[in-house]
Amino acid sequence: MAQVKTGLVSVTFRQKSVEEIVALTAEAGLSGVEWGGDVHVPPGDKETARRAAQLTRQAGLEVLSYGSYYRCQPGEDFTPVLESALALGAPLVRVWAGTKPWEEASPQEREALAVQLGQAVDQAAAAGLALGLEYHRGTATQTKEGARALLEAVGRPGLTTYWQPNPDISQGEQLAEIDALLPWISTVHVFTWTGANVRHPLEAGAARWEEYLTHLAPAQKERCLLLEFVQEDSEEAFRRDARTLRAWASRFSK
Repeated sequence: MAQVKTGLVSVTFRQKSVEEIVALTAEAGLSGVEWGGDVHVPPGDKETARRAAQLTRQAGLEVLSYGSYYRCQPGEDFTPVLESALALGAPLVRVWAGTKPWEEASPQEREALAVQLGQAVDQAAAAGLALGLEYHRGTATQTKEGARALLEAVGRPGLTTYWQPNPDISQGEQLAEIDALLPWISTVHVFTWTGANVRHPLEAGAARWEEYLTHLAPAQKERCLLLEFVQEDSEEAFRRDARTLRAWASRFSK
């Protein structure tokens, strides 16, 4: 793996202010923040985005991405999302791949999703930004097959995908996801969960994460590893997990 940047997904602490998020991230020694679009930087609120960007950079941090909740649905307006991303100075905008698994979508729904997503990719690319698909259950990226089919249907260099563990599938299946999507993976949401989304200290998943990071390494491209959600939403759990993440990133970026 080439350069690895570490960060915090701001929705990990939805109840905290922008100032608190910045202070926590800087204290933990991470590289930057993915600012969420549901609470901290709403789409279209350019003033809030500019303020978040200023506070982030004043603390010596980077705006790593803008975590939007744009679902790529027909008639959905991407412009407010793009405006906030530009005001933030975010290089990457996270978007969601619809509202159902690819395998459950009709051919018409698949085509509509690819068209809407492609238009958003083009709009972002014209402004110098890339898009990344949230890798999530209940969307077209629930499986590696669905994610790859959508990425190939859109077929644009400005489209990447995130990846994150799925506690509902086996370790072997998760490694197969990474291998299948490796050329497109730009960002990884990092956490250690078990079935029913039970949260654990990040270190508890060290053996699994060593395998994930080993499989990510061959691409030799810059990637962001972002902490998302911690035990009991506690600051101490975040600090502990940030130490773990920094150690892993240091080892795998060599």
